[in-house]
Amino acid sequence: MTYDIQMAVDCKDAHAQADWWAETLGWEVEPTDQDFITSMIEQGFATDADTIVHNNVRVWKDGAAICPPDQAESKARQRILFQPVPESKSVKNRIHWDVRLAGEDKDEVRARLEARGATFLYTETQGPHGWHTMADPEGNEFCIS
Repeated sequence: MTYDIQMAVDCKDAHAQADWWAETLGWEVEPTDQDFITSMIEQGFATDADTIVHNNVRVWKDGAAICPPDQAESKARQRILFQPVPESKSVKNRIHWDVRLAGEDKDEVRARLEARGATFLYTETQGPHGWHTMADPEGNEFCIS
């Protein structure tokens, strides 16, 4: 038996992180079901305080997820969930992701990411393979190669 997984990322601003990573990966932020939110509030399972307005849409305050656009309608989609936590990141990630650039020049991608708020950390090589280690706007490490 195999299992589906989603990656969950603790962060300060889930919606900003989801927007940033969706643009970075060419993915999309999963849409929020407005009727469902309204229904949950009307039934007393949630309150207006459980929501915020982000990009002119009412969304759940406590999380945002992204997925590849061609998988948006699939229940078995690849998914990264961003969820807010009260504490700031304080040490190096024990897990990170590698963004494979499908032949794009990693120096050009690095410059674009830095212009959008990423931080360059260092460059490594192993034989003929090289990569840049970066940090997203909240300091989470990732590599581009």
